[in-house]
Amino acid sequence: MKIRPKRQSENVVDKRRIGQSTGAKVGMGAGGILAIIVALFFGSGALGGGGGAPGGLSVDDLMGALQQPASAEEQPQTGETVVDPDADLALFMGGVLDDVQNTWTEIYAASGAVYEPAKLVLFTGREASGCGTATSQIGPHYCPLDKYIYIDLAFYDELARRFRAEGDFAQAYVLAHEVAHHVQNISGIMDEVRRLQQQYPEDTNEFSIRLELQADCLAGVWAYTAYERDLLERGDLEEGLTAAAAVGDDRIQSQANGMVNPETWTHGSSEQRVEWFRVGFDSGDPNACDTFSQGL
Repeated sequence: MKIRPKRQSENVVDKRRIGQSTGAKVGMGAGGILAIIVALFFGSGALGGGGGAPGGLSVDDLMGALQQPASAEEQPQTGETVVDPDADLALFMGGVLDDVQNTWTEIYAASGAVYEPAKLVLFTGREASGCGTATSQIGPHYCPLDKYIYIDLAFYDELARRFRAEGDFAQAYVLAHEVAHHVQNISGIMDEVRRLQQQYPEDTNEFSIRLELQADCLAGVWAYTAYERDLLERGDLEEGLTAAAAVGDDRIQSQANGMVNPETWTHGSSEQRVEWFRVGFDSGDPNACDTFSQGL
């Protein structure tokens, strides 16, 4: 992707602990947290479910693991120069954030409205948020209460290794999806979904799925504008579609336990996520992203 910023975005809050271990390395291996990451991946923050974590681990177990201090070998020594291994990725995330939000600023302005930018918090392991505590286990997510997006950059390693969703546009898709949740929040869509979930609790998961698929579609709208501005490179669209398919509920459940249970889905199938991303990309029109009045 042809986004190469020279300075970090003013809307990025970098709280990473450079030189310290990430949530994927403290207390448990990356493979041990895979089920937790994928179960909550791409959540909007306020609509996620509670309860115990897969594999017999409770949320308290995970929090305890994350609170364990890094070993002496993992902690940087006094006077030691610490190199940021993710410096380029952090800068790229800021560039994508600005590009996505500039697109929404223009879309809002065209309708006579003013877009309110979200902030992106880059963190390591865990970080306090308006919705509680952001952790690596939750994965990239948006908190509607403080209007911040939270990402531990270590997640992208997991996305490439375990889900085979590689490339900078796959990374950009993740962030564009979370910005789309911000758009849903400031436009009142999230509030309406919460009201409907309270009114029709038996359809809670269905409303959550439609919210997530709409965010995929809105991410596709931004991808269309990036294509129109010649920011996409060969293979970028395929990277985005691969990432969308990789985080479908059916794909996640199949990888986790070999079984697929549509009744427990909250984000949509791989096919649905790809389909709605394509709707946004093919149309370039946010109005085409009405997942609530159409059948899935």
